Amino acid sequence: IQLEKMKQKQEYERRRRIAEEKHKEWVQKKREEKRWEREQKLSKEMAEKATRELEKMQLKEKAEVKYQEWLKKKRAEEAEKKKKEQEKVKERESELQEKKEKSEKIFKEWLHNARNKPRPILDGYGFPPGKSAGLYFYY
Repeated sequence: IQLEKMKQKQEYERRRRIAEEKHKEWVQKKREEKRWEREQKLSKEMAEKATRELEKMQLKEKAEVKYQEWLKKKRAEEAEKKKKEQEKVKERESELQEKKEKSEKIFKEWLHNARNKPRPILDGYGFPPGKSAGLYFYY
């Protein structure tokens, strides 16, 4: 009986050790799975974060390119506007110059013609010669 009890006790101990080892293996396996899942989750998050950062950078670059194009266009428009204004100013100046030259030419012609015109006789007191009837001064 005692031998049988001892055998039972040994069998119980052996089973208990096996169960403990299996439990330890199961716990170890669970820990490894959790660690692996955490690593997978972390790597996935890092990949998503890197993707978001990349998209953000691409968006910034695209915005910068669009801004540079807009700025270039605006500068070209400003340059064109300035050029047109300068052309208008030059045109006005040339028109004024032409007008001035024309007026000077006309003035010179008038001056030349005015020298050659016959002068009126100054004895009529502002009336045509011989028509100053009724206006006499007596002293």
